[in-house]
Amino acid sequence: MKTQNKSEQDLISVTLHPRSSLHAPAHEDYRSLTLDRLRRDSARVRSLTLKHDLALHGVKKSDLKPSTTTATATITDLEASDLQTPIVSGMSQGSGEYFSRVGIGRPPKPLYMVLDTGSDVTWVQCAPCTDCYQQADPIYQPSASSSFASISCDTPQCQSLDLSACRNNSCLYQVSYGDGSYTVGDYVSETLTLGNAAVDNIAIGCGHDNEGLFVAAAGLLGLGAGSFSFPSQIKTPSFSYCLVDRDSNSASTLQFGISAPFTSNDVTTPLLKNRQMDTFYFVELAGIGVGGETVTVTVSAEAAGGGGGGVIVDSGTAVTRLQTAVYEAVRDKFRSGAAGLPGAGGVALFDTCYDLSGRQSVSVPTVDLHFAGGKAVRLPARNYLVPVDSAGTFCFAFAPTSSALQIIGNVQQQGIRVGFDLEKSTVGFAPNSC
Repeated sequence: MKTQNKSEQDLISVTLHPRSSLHAPAHEDYRSLTLDRLRRDSARVRSLTLKHDLALHGVKKSDLKPSTTTATATITDLEASDLQTPIVSGMSQGSGEYFSRVGIGRPPKPLYMVLDTGSDVTWVQCAPCTDCYQQADPIYQPSASSSFASISCDTPQCQSLDLSACRNNSCLYQVSYGDGSYTVGDYVSETLTLGNAAVDNIAIGCGHDNEGLFVAAAGLLGLGAGSFSFPSQIKTPSFSYCLVDRDSNSASTLQFGISAPFTSNDVTTPLLKNRQMDTFYFVELAGIGVGGETVTVTVSAEAAGGGGGGVIVDSGTAVTRLQTAVYEAVRDKFRSGAAGLPGAGGVALFDTCYDLSGRQSVSVPTVDLHFAGGKAVRLPARNYLVPVDSAGTFCFAFAPTSSALQIIGNVQQQGIRVGFDLEKSTVGFAPNSC
């Protein structure tokens, strides 16, 4: 992506926080936290896989359908550094997701929200609660916001909802995530504040009944490619994020309207279109390099058009999933290159683990993600050999999937600025640009 000459009114930047900002974890030790995180991650992958499979059969049960007419969001009083928000790792809560601090309403009430490039709908838990899960912040009170407004049942936004109802001419919504998680409530217009920027007239869900995988965050910021996602509503030409290390106390940013600082040494690759799954960001992953040898990944023909399969970049999935045959080939090459390391038993979905207790450093094979166009992203070792307990056990952080849908997860994205140029339909990867 090249730097675009955009006016200051098109820019939003949000800081990304460490997860320690949220309430204390409820896990006995690091291993139990890891196991909880991997259980949640497996459920997340099942949800995305089901969404993929339903879309192939023309069924969409998770997000809003595209509409040709929507309310226009407006961005007011922005500086070049305004439209950005902090990101925090969800590790301490057993979550593989990342959170941002977003203000809801006027005056803005700051809430932690999950960043999700695999969903379009933005929503928050709202009072009064029929069934709300525990979150770090107080439950959002619509009555305290001067910018809260119902959306009428006869509007295109409401009529385009996949699952909707009407009460006193106010629109109701339901979003199901395929794994049993769901949110139900009022579909409303509200002001969102990111950093120093207030964005008016954003359609969001005000959820009174919310159940499932959600932990600690007040809701979800939908960053998908569909018509009702937050980037689409504010009509931003681009957005980018950098995910800090899951155990880090440092911070980074989620930025809108600011082109990521890619250079000729960084990697950009086209985003692939899929008419039946417009939420997902598909890419052509040509292969996985391990120790200089490449395992081919052939999926671009399937993902193009309306077919199934393909590879998506997802901020909400933790561990990268590869089709079983591809995964086994990648894993076997890694095992061969790490044959001198003492093995350990598998942990949950990880089947390749090592006992590195007492060691200050080890040598492991390099791992590269090869994209269309011939460029490759070399992953830091911490992005594919990760600790799973406090006793020195580390595991190879890729996993197999029987689904045709493959996912580049956030463990592999850590420390890399990932930028989506929505005008040029490309995604870029800039290591060490947080």
